[in-house]
Amino acid sequence: MAGSVFLLLLAGTLLCGLLFHTVSQNEAGDRTRSRRPNFIIILADDIGWGDLGANQQVGQRSSQTPHLDLMAQQGMRLTDFHSPASTCSPSRAALLTGRHGLRNGVTHNFAVGSVGGLPLSETTLAEILHQGGYYTAMIGKWHLGHNGPYSPTNRGFDYYLGIPYSNDMGCTDLPGYDLPSCPPCPPGPQILHNRERGQPFLLYVALAHMHVPLSPPSYAPNPSEGGVYAASLREMDGLVGAIKNASDASDKENTLIWFTGDNGPWEQKCQYAGSVGPFLGKWQTSRGGGSAKRTTWEGGHRVPTVSYWPGRVPANSTSSALLSGLDIFPTLLSLAGVNPPSDRRYDGIDATDVLLHGKETGNEFLFHPNSGAAGKYGDLQTVRLGRHKAFYITGAAEACGGSTGRQELHDPPMIFDLSVDKGEERPLDPTTEEYKEVDERVRRWREALLYDIATDQSVSTADYATDQSAAPCCDPRHTACRCHTLG
Repeated sequence: MAGSVFLLLLAGTLLCGLLFHTVSQNEAGDRTRSRRPNFIIILADDIGWGDLGANQQVGQRSSQTPHLDLMAQQGMRLTDFHSPASTCSPSRAALLTGRHGLRNGVTHNFAVGSVGGLPLSETTLAEILHQGGYYTAMIGKWHLGHNGPYSPTNRGFDYYLGIPYSNDMGCTDLPGYDLPSCPPCPPGPQILHNRERGQPFLLYVALAHMHVPLSPPSYAPNPSEGGVYAASLREMDGLVGAIKNASDASDKENTLIWFTGDNGPWEQKCQYAGSVGPFLGKWQTSRGGGSAKRTTWEGGHRVPTVSYWPGRVPANSTSSALLSGLDIFPTLLSLAGVNPPSDRRYDGIDATDVLLHGKETGNEFLFHPNSGAAGKYGDLQTVRLGRHKAFYITGAAEACGGSTGRQELHDPPMIFDLSVDKGEERPLDPTTEEYKEVDERVRRWREALLYDIATDQSVSTADYATDQSAAPCCDPRHTACRCHTLG
């Protein structure tokens, strides 16, 4: 996985440059309170809640994430954190806009030949921070449109290096994809070409290691330790460690690192998929079908999450506050002292009190959209309210082995108590008072949000049209392209 090694080197070079220019301007005086913070958001693709060693029970199995475990020990582990959707493009769009897919228009993945992307009417976190004086950079997987105005450098990022979509899309997954070999681009001043000294920064690193794991040369697969998937997980963890070390050596007291995932494991990949931990979705798996990526079962959207900011985020702390990737947008803007556009409605909350003050004041409720299983893309099919979770539709996601499970509508909804049933195996009895009370509250919240979205004048519509000419080039003479045939 030479590309991953290059990505690691490039990320380290970029981060060192960002931090050097920040610190050199602020060597004197108070370095932590008087300046606006730097932000490093690390988003891992298709990672399971149980992949994080710190989330495992003692003695359960050997950890493949020592660097993340250390970050959790020195920071905060968020155990009830959820991706905004259960597949790539909708989750990333929600993180960058603070809005559900039914508002921002991105309800399912963009394709290799997609002519559009995240609607241009949407304003990203990078755009807002850039306008607020931040230098913004991104490395890794984008998957929100790769043509013209939809590319990262046209959506608020001053600098970008990465892949336009997943590492198994298009010609990159064909034999010979790594030929002719790509010599690494020499790092140069263009990385900081328009950044002023002392300027705070946002670095968004979107890692694709776990999507379709490849055998990294630096970590030989060991079948007894999880094979190729575990080796890829260790390499990803090594990159996270390199980023953390660069930050620690430069400006750690003024830099927030937030690690999370875009969705749960891709279950149909079998041994190449991660672990959901105790969140097995047993009600579904006992009837056939998947309960991880693309679904609204816990394994599809509960993701490993760590927040790290020495001196600000309490060390060796754990929070069970109910949070989501939608909350990253308002939290960072609040910490930066920057206001979002007032002409639209948002869906996340400011989690500053959770991160910095140890409070458990998370979301009162969360809505989980369909991301490719039963029903219509983007529909808010499942509602989390406190310890309870209500399903209105289930089924139709592929599991390892090919079974999908039939689509089932639930009216009244099927409700689980996650405090005693993490595996989502035994729904509540609809005749009990507990069920009736939860059902009434869930219905009110769901109807209120659907009405709010229906009356939202800022709702966007994504263009999902495809055209072969929109696919990136495949020219064997071009080091940025890969081909069906080489010669």
